[in-house]
Amino acid sequence: MPAERISKGFKDISAIFEVNPLNDDLIALKNANAIARSIRNLVFTVPGDKPFNPFLGCRVSEMLFDPMDKITTSAIRSEIEETVNNYEPRVNLKKVQVQENPDGNEYNVIINYTIIGIEADAQQLSFALELTR
Repeated sequence: MPAERISKGFKDISAIFEVNPLNDDLIALKNANAIARSIRNLVFTVPGDKPFNPFLGCRVSEMLFDPMDKITTSAIRSEIEETVNNYEPRVNLKKVQVQENPDGNEYNVIINYTIIGIEADAQQLSFALELTR
């Protein structure tokens, strides 16, 4: 049986790079917020965008141009599952739901996961995938 990872917490810098007025330091994301931001960034990163790590990322942006049907929906779900399982070792992925929304020309995504190493409730992250120019 593999050893369970134990951590005191997770910390990341906010992507907006705002300064905390109390200590003139960058605003930090902690624990659940840091991991949720990391998962979202992984899904929206296109493979090849990250220097020196050409495989990091998710190919869902390519799939948004495919016909909006059950096959594409399943492919998007599989790609998100594979990306999170491969590149986010701090979480135990429970479920990924992808639902097409033809009226809004988007896919609604809900990712359920638990965080490994800290005491936290099950987490849920939701966002929409849509075509952008």
